[in-house]
Amino acid sequence: MQLSSKRTLSILLLAALLAFVIARGILPAVWAIDSDFPNYFTAAKIVAGGGDVGRLYDDAWFQDQMREYLSRPEARGKFSPFPPPTALLMVPLTGFSALNALRVATVVSMLCLVASIGCLSRILSWTLVESSVFVLLSGYAVVNSLRLGQPYIPLSASCIVGYYAFLHRRPILCGACFGLFVPIKLFPVVFLVYFLFRKEWRVVFGGLAVIGTVTLTSIAILGWKIHWEYLTSILGNHLVGQMTMQDPFSASFQSFDSLYRRLFVFDAVSNPQPWLSLPGFRVPGLIVTKTAIFLVGMAGIVKLAKRGVGGSGPAIGILGILTLLLAPATATYHFALLWLPAGLLLSYCIRENIPLHAYAILGAYCLIGFCPYGHASRFEGRGGLTILAYPRLVLLTAMFVAAVSIAWNRTAPVRAPA
Repeated sequence: MQLSSKRTLSILLLAALLAFVIARGILPAVWAIDSDFPNYFTAAKIVAGGGDVGRLYDDAWFQDQMREYLSRPEARGKFSPFPPPTALLMVPLTGFSALNALRVATVVSMLCLVASIGCLSRILSWTLVESSVFVLLSGYAVVNSLRLGQPYIPLSASCIVGYYAFLHRRPILCGACFGLFVPIKLFPVVFLVYFLFRKEWRVVFGGLAVIGTVTLTSIAILGWKIHWEYLTSILGNHLVGQMTMQDPFSASFQSFDSLYRRLFVFDAVSNPQPWLSLPGFRVPGLIVTKTAIFLVGMAGIVKLAKRGVGGSGPAIGILGILTLLLAPATATYHFALLWLPAGLLLSYCIRENIPLHAYAILGAYCLIGFCPYGHASRFEGRGGLTILAYPRLVLLTAMFVAAVSIAWNRTAPVRAPA
């Protein structure tokens, strides 16, 4: 009876989550174009139409092209800081109108969502209902990926399939899946670096082969100049949180870069009320903070890596969280990338009977998914209270602490997953 009640509650929760995704994510994408997707679609239209791809990073020119292609004089957008291969992402959809292209992209994302659920179910030995509830508990990560036409659901699905291939001893396929989106979204490269240090050479070869193929194709179509501009002018600014047409003080980025600007840099217009006006502290403070987080994360990963094959899951989990925590800017849809890392950590905690860590990780994961960020924004720019405007950053830090502490929770060798 107890198991039956648990299953009934799980199904009811799944139904509620599905209703939320349909109402807030799928239907809006079917009926209207919001922000973000026009950036990808406009870039693809410029490429497909033989436009001046060398001006993709010219924000004013790009915005004019967007208004023309969408027939929306009020449209705002830019291609920066996307890597050049991103311009090829929507080329197959340029024969459609912008709205129909978004509808097709939504269907593709939904298929990838289903594939992610099924694959995670097999990787983690969870039921389909459990896996579905877990993925949909990422809340706004799913909703905003769909509504805004962002490619993070396909990206997350590619990483999940890659890890599934690794478990089933398909190293080249594993590397190919992890490498597929690297030229477009850099996040999965950290997993290939992990496999490099594990000396999984075939995984690394598969990843490099796909990365090289996509990059060379992009150079052949777009030319070398735009790629050189990205490497020399765009990438560096993005990594330090300097982005055009966006307020660098904005708490919407939910990063240490933005937080430290809010706390320590006075600006008469954008930040008239910092906690302390110490602009000289921001950069060294940021370096110390990020270096400390990186070293703590690496220590945990190394400790887990020494425990055998069973340590790979939680190590990859820590690495995924660490990468998002150190990012110069994050948005809600980026957290679809937590499906694999958080799932692996939860599975490990369940397997090794570490319930407190599991509750902490799952609790932070759910709160990130459904935190009412609009209410938190009222604290932005209010001195020391500004920290309350960064709930996603605080929750991700808490998840990171819980994840890293797992490495010191057991001294016996980790059991390999069944």
